[in-house]
Amino acid sequence: STMRKRKTTDSPHSSPDVSDRKEKLRLKQEVGLISGVSLIAGTMIGSGIFMSPEWVLHHMGSPASSLLIWAACGLLAMFGALSYAELGTIIKESGGEYIYILRIFGSFPAFLFAYTSVILVRPAGLAAVCLSFAEYAIAPFYPGCSSPQVVVKCTAAACILLLTIINCLNVRLAMSIMNIFTAAKLLALLVIVVGGLVLLAKGQTQSFQNAFQNTTAGIGAVGVAFYQGLWSYDGWNNLNYVTEELKKPEVTLPRAVMIAIPLVTCLYLLVNVSYLAAMSPPELLASGAVAITWGDKVLGSWAWLISLSVALSTFGSSNGTFFSGGRVCYIAAREGHMPDILSMAHVRCLTPSPALLFTSAVSLIMIISGSFTSIVNFFSFIAWFFYGMTISGLLYLKIKKPELPRSYKVPIIIPIIVLMAAVYLVLAPIIDQPKIEILYIVLFVFSGIILYFPLVRFKYHPRFLQSITLHLQLFLEVAPTTAGTN
Repeated sequence: STMRKRKTTDSPHSSPDVSDRKEKLRLKQEVGLISGVSLIAGTMIGSGIFMSPEWVLHHMGSPASSLLIWAACGLLAMFGALSYAELGTIIKESGGEYIYILRIFGSFPAFLFAYTSVILVRPAGLAAVCLSFAEYAIAPFYPGCSSPQVVVKCTAAACILLLTIINCLNVRLAMSIMNIFTAAKLLALLVIVVGGLVLLAKGQTQSFQNAFQNTTAGIGAVGVAFYQGLWSYDGWNNLNYVTEELKKPEVTLPRAVMIAIPLVTCLYLLVNVSYLAAMSPPELLASGAVAITWGDKVLGSWAWLISLSVALSTFGSSNGTFFSGGRVCYIAAREGHMPDILSMAHVRCLTPSPALLFTSAVSLIMIISGSFTSIVNFFSFIAWFFYGMTISGLLYLKIKKPELPRSYKVPIIIPIIVLMAAVYLVLAPIIDQPKIEILYIVLFVFSGIILYFPLVRFKYHPRFLQSITLHLQLFLEVAPTTAGTN
């Protein structure tokens, strides 16, 4: 592309050796089917299933309607992931929504997505998961009282720093940790499921009598309940962020989606049934940490196992979020939408270490402030706006460019349903319960215009930035990369 040519010719590193290195340095294809399933399922199963059930029940009002929301969220995540799988077989580049918006709609909307995602959405999501990891990890050390916020935030910061080291060292190491933690969290969920089935077998079905009583019907409440449920499914699109690192992406991408998401959906429904078997709806709503309350009631003196399981689960999910989130920053920089240094990879480890370090730094800032619930709602509002834009791009390609080669096709009705859901999820909370914070988010997204025109459109690059890039390149031992696509 012309942008890549500009970066090659304008770069201060123009010796023949470095130019040759540019053409050869790329990220390795280390992610197979098992690792792909682990990346999707391991990122999806994080803190959400242990924290969101009470909020879904709070907004829906009844056990049966909350279970319907969980099932609908799983179906929507499946439809979205299948639609993304087709996009991933047409545009075989890493970057997820960013690269799809760039190739279909052009530079300006892609920059707004990258700017919002890199500065706000991805770091906020990582901060939220790491904070919940810290809450559960240190809870056993403060029995009978709430944990000090300073300790929680320091633990969350330590988690982010550890993830940064792991992901900067080796892709295979990061994926091995993902596989191990995914297995551990699946085992933890199975313990909760089996415990719930035992309770049901003993006749504890009070929560399911008159199960639709007190159901809420407001569109805004349903929309916010969807936000809380979909937070637990967030990560269904993670494999699209690392397409260039997949082995046989045209096969691995659809297969991993079809295995991981139904598995997670079934587990989530059974875990929610288990919670409702152990607790009445008022007890569940009063619980600060649903999984811990369940453990106290069902496991007794072994309840500490649940705290440990949730900590392991959230750590594994943080690893997946960090792994894919750093790739958005890296790909956007490679396309000229972020500083050049963020598009480089370590010359020996072959990891996008500058992008990962930047994501880590912003996430550490996010940890200082912000509550779990507010982060979820505002994260979901922005995310579904861009999901809707990406899905509309797929519909455009299906209708206007059916001749493009693709190894997998999704029926057109599926992306239409996802687009309708995205429009509803964006508009429902605004129409039913407008909040000033949503206006702030919209203003933040469009504040990217101030940076886009001078830095990207008119390519104004101050000379001191080139000097900083050169010094950082030497210090971090990184070099420019090329796209790892066929």
